[in-house]
Amino acid sequence: MRLGRWRADLHVHTCLSPCAEDEMTPPAIVARAREAGLDLLAVCDHNASDNAEAVMAAGRRVGLAVLPGIEIATREEVHILGLFDRPGDLRRVQEHVDAYLDGANDPAVFGRQVIVDETGAVRGECDRLLIGACDLDLDAVVGLIRAHGGCAVASHIDREAFGLIGHLGFIPDVALDALEVSPRLTVEEARRTLALGSGFELIRSSDAHRLEEIGRVATVFELAAPTVAELRQAFQRRDGRRVVG
Repeated sequence: MRLGRWRADLHVHTCLSPCAEDEMTPPAIVARAREAGLDLLAVCDHNASDNAEAVMAAGRRVGLAVLPGIEIATREEVHILGLFDRPGDLRRVQEHVDAYLDGANDPAVFGRQVIVDETGAVRGECDRLLIGACDLDLDAVVGLIRAHGGCAVASHIDREAFGLIGHLGFIPDVALDALEVSPRLTVEEARRTLALGSGFELIRSSDAHRLEEIGRVATVFELAAPTVAELRQAFQRRDGRRVVG
């Protein structure tokens, strides 16, 4: 199978995340992604996934590949990205997270959590406290993602807030697929300053909460197709698939 290069931003929020701008609607996100020269996007809202399929549909209109995902806050308050090929698998993960997520959102304090369709029209608002942590530990969250066919990636590991190393001080022995570095560091700087070695593949993503942040950093992959199955092979450096940089 022929391999190609895909410029990807695998950590983008929508207006469903309480800390994201209301302008982060599906058509605006995919238009900005195209402007930024992206080929592949992943939607990863905080503890929620209601807008993922809408962004996927908007992406299809402009020829942009979009993966459904989620950013889960663990009991330890570490953020983990879950990336999926099938929305149904993500929905099952979401149902499990919902069972361990307590509290109601206060829009005046934390921001609105807006559910939209592929055109950006408002369908409603999520009333759960998405900004908080669910009552699942790190090992359980990673296991949940992988049990449903997803890739588990530790978010912005270099950040003190909600980052694996910044928050815990080390990388525990869990079955992560890759580690994500925030835009403030290059991969080379992260390996050097965090003493990561070569055991994990590192990616860079924008963690965009505003339109102008989409694609500010990205990761280039060599893949046969823009799928999680292919990303997993790239993380494992198998069959020619790889993280280019």
